[in-house]
Amino acid sequence: MRVGPATGMSSRIITFAGALCLLAGVAQAAGRETAAGNALGGSGEAILVAQIALLLLIGRGLGELVQKIGQPSVIGQLLGGLVLGPSLFGWLFTAAHHLVFPDSATQKSLLTGISNIGVMMLLLLTGMETDLKLVGKVGAPAFLVSAAGVAVPFLCGFALGWYIPASLLPDPHHRLIAALFLGTALSISSIKIVAMIVREMNFMRRNLGQIIVASAIMEDTAGWVIISLTLGLAGAGGFSAAALAKPLIGTAIFLVLSYTIGRRLVYHMIRWVNDNFASEYAVVTAILIVMCVLALVTQEIGVNTVLGAFVAGVLVGGSPILSRHIEDQLRGLITAFMMPIFFGLSGLSADLTVLRDARLAFFTVVIVAVASAGKFGGAFLGSRISGLSGREALALGCAMNARGSTEVIVASIGLGMGVLTHDLYTMILTMAVITTMAMPPLLRWSLARLPMSEEERARLEKEDIDARGFVSRFERLLIAADDGANGKLATRFAGFLAGQRGLPITVLHVPEQPNKSAAAATEAAGKELEAVAVAGAKEGHQAAVEQRGESRPEKVDVVARVETGRVDRAVAKESRKGYDLLFVGVEKMRGADGSFSANVDRAVAGFDGPTALTIAGRFGDAFASAAFNILIPVTGTELSRRGAEIAFAIAPAGASRLTALHVAQRTDIEKGGRRNRARRRTERALLGDVTALAKRYGHETLRTAVRTNEPPDIAILNEARRIGANLIVIGAARRAGASLYLGQTVANVLALWDGAIVLLAA
Repeated sequence: MRVGPATGMSSRIITFAGALCLLAGVAQAAGRETAAGNALGGSGEAILVAQIALLLLIGRGLGELVQKIGQPSVIGQLLGGLVLGPSLFGWLFTAAHHLVFPDSATQKSLLTGISNIGVMMLLLLTGMETDLKLVGKVGAPAFLVSAAGVAVPFLCGFALGWYIPASLLPDPHHRLIAALFLGTALSISSIKIVAMIVREMNFMRRNLGQIIVASAIMEDTAGWVIISLTLGLAGAGGFSAAALAKPLIGTAIFLVLSYTIGRRLVYHMIRWVNDNFASEYAVVTAILIVMCVLALVTQEIGVNTVLGAFVAGVLVGGSPILSRHIEDQLRGLITAFMMPIFFGLSGLSADLTVLRDARLAFFTVVIVAVASAGKFGGAFLGSRISGLSGREALALGCAMNARGSTEVIVASIGLGMGVLTHDLYTMILTMAVITTMAMPPLLRWSLARLPMSEEERARLEKEDIDARGFVSRFERLLIAADDGANGKLATRFAGFLAGQRGLPITVLHVPEQPNKSAAAATEAAGKELEAVAVAGAKEGHQAAVEQRGESRPEKVDVVARVETGRVDRAVAKESRKGYDLLFVGVEKMRGADGSFSANVDRAVAGFDGPTALTIAGRFGDAFASAAFNILIPVTGTELSRRGAEIAFAIAPAGASRLTALHVAQRTDIEKGGRRNRARRRTERALLGDVTALAKRYGHETLRTAVRTNEPPDIAILNEARRIGANLIVIGAARRAGASLYLGQTVANVLALWDGAIVLLAA
């Protein structure tokens, strides 16, 4: 029998409820045993494990369910805590709830410790997902939206703090602290929820989508600074100039040092650990240490640890050496373990049964209304001031109104520090759930009404090419070269490519015949290669900014090292540190028959990824300053396209002449030549794709040529001589065998071509 969506949802709910009852029964039995005093000494730990199991199961299960109706999974995890807490489980089965979640100080301290670590790790992840470059890219609109989007709801929340009943405050004599906290709580947005919905709507690359995310980033960052200062005042016991001076000045110094000196220190630390530690997940450990150190620093200057954890995430996320798999490892730990536990504990601390009191229910409605009106009004006002249209302002107002996980974290911290009562905490948590659940449908509705401009369409087409691209995925480059012409050309090409995107590169100087007695000369040659890489990176940096109009990339970090051992061992050892492309440039790279030398075989054998084999040919050292006239054979395969992309990426736009060549066979004239017409359409599509790819790298004029009924190697050589090419770039597949072999066509071209050539072997 086929199961439909409704049946599948029902079965999930039944399974989920059954599992809840089963685990609750086990936990209740364990609780009775503890209460009777018959359990072993580790019963406290056993209850903790049972609590964590319940939070993980219920949180993950409800997270899956709410995602089916278009809500973020964090809402389900929060509802999981509400289900397990006094709002439902404790209300229906009070005795069982006390057994599973006892009121003992020891048991609560265990959960509190896990919760505090969870908060810091969640903020670490939030910081890692904070793209400060995006803020600079969209500029003034994001700044105005975030400024008004924080100021207006902050003032509304601050005013509300002066009028709420004293019975809702932990200390009516410190109403100022409560008002500041309430203003901050109402003014923040959840970057995670906003980014998730914008990404789901495929709006992340749209102009308005980037403004929405950048505004949320700025609001999030400002919110954590404000909340840290507010909590600093709360810890000091009240408002005074002396109490405010230390956290304010300390925070300013901390932020300045973090985003200047600290940024480089974190980058070098991550690189050093990645390159020198052989144990698993060493970089993840280093990141967690950075988080703890910065959290302790912010605690010492009088603000909360959350600011240090958030800044640590921003610094780590901005490191160019942080590979995707390392980031995924950390995200997996936090998302799978810490998030369900923390948000479950946050819901566990709330008691929705208090809303049966009409007065508390009324003030909850007031808080929701003030929060929504203030946030929407502030974002709408900022959008209109910045010159955005009414539809765009409507979408921004809807987007900024989601509090999500950020609000839960803030409220949990406030409750833990005694700034909020349990009643006020429950009301704020209710507001967070309502505004977060209302945002996705409202944002989807408002974004669906926005047309696309021509400028935006052109930019998106360029980014679509990047999404299919090869070079756009690179994070780190490796060069194995000597100080000959081939090595210098390979190093220059790699430096130019890296400079366009700020990629770190490592240069391994591998002399053909290592001689330890000539160490000084070898070291000097290594320095020369490093200088070539730096010069190429500067050219690539300038090309990205001036020729292609892209945002200024990071400064390229170049590390050069002389290797006196075998090249294959040196490359294999270095490649374990994580590289996306290897450039090889050594002497005597090819034989007379087009085969590769043993030195090349050894270098390639030590690297698992794609390799760019670079031969300067008859041009020698003078080629470094020559204008490029590049021939690029294209066949329609993915490897051929990657070779073309490498050619476009290593050639300065405006100073190079590029020709794409396709070799076709047109011998079939049956049925009025319909098969040939189909082939011509395929050729036009192929050359059109390559032309668009060339424009992505700033090459507005790409010449195309089609040669028919010739062997591919002869066609390539004839076309190269016809156009006066001085460089051929070919993408080819590595064939199985003991030595490097890229096919007979490449071998024939290598044997007969005396000019420069780059072979992308994959």
